[in-house]
Amino acid sequence: MADPTDSAEAPAASAVSLGKAEVSTGGPRVKVTQIGSPIGRQAYQRANLIGLGLNKMHRTKVLEDTPSVRGMIDRVKHLVRVEPAE
Repeated sequence: MADPTDSAEAPAASAVSLGKAEVSTGGPRVKVTQIGSPIGRQAYQRANLIGLGLNKMHRTKVLEDTPSVRGMIDRVKHLVRVEPAE
């Protein structure tokens, strides 16, 4: 009989990574809405909008309030509206 701690066994289904980032449900969140067009803007500003998950006018995303997200928002603050998420 095989030992249950044998490393040849497949991991549990919940431990399998599907190539997507883990999403944490805890912690503060912010709602970011794109209100300005990226047309004619610098490449880094367009890249920050895409990094925030925004690419068309009036799209909204709810994101975790982390220093990296806040830094991206700060670089395009003239193109987005930021509100606390409910």
